[in-house]
Amino acid sequence: MKKYTLICAAVCAAIAFTSCKSSESAYKQAYLKAKQQEELQQRQQAEQQTAAVQQAENAVVTPLQEKAADNTQVVDNGDNIQVRQETVSVVNGEGLNNFSVVVGSFSLKANAEGLQQTLKQQGYSAQVVVNNNVEPAMYRVVATTFATKGEAAASRASLQEKYPGAWLLYAK
Repeated sequence: MKKYTLICAAVCAAIAFTSCKSSESAYKQAYLKAKQQEELQQRQQAEQQTAAVQQAENAVVTPLQEKAADNTQVVDNGDNIQVRQETVSVVNGEGLNNFSVVVGSFSLKANAEGLQQTLKQQGYSAQVVVNNNVEPAMYRVVATTFATKGEAAASRASLQEKYPGAWLLYAK
């Protein structure tokens, strides 16, 4: 009886060890399947790139329409002094002429009014204007304002010693 038990155990052990062995073909099949998926992805990407190139080549461009300039204002720039054109409104002051010299720009009104007071103490008729067309609204401190660009340019030249960033404003 011991003999049969021992033979039975040996047969069971042999069956157990041989059935758990993984076959090389299973690994090969998994490798081939992964390789096919990779090739498929590469083909799809190539097709997408080709489609994108064809779409770009077939894009329709709208022709330009020429329009006449109705309200063009020409500012004299014979002296090559840059003039910035902005739509501003007076916040604190007497009013602007065509050309003004801006010595400071602030996002806070209190800062602009502080510089305005300093300029008034120095003898300038300083004003604060606001440009609401930019975000956030900018408060510009105007030291002087003139009817002609030449006068404004001369004033800016003298103000640039104290205020190096001074620039000319053409108020719309």
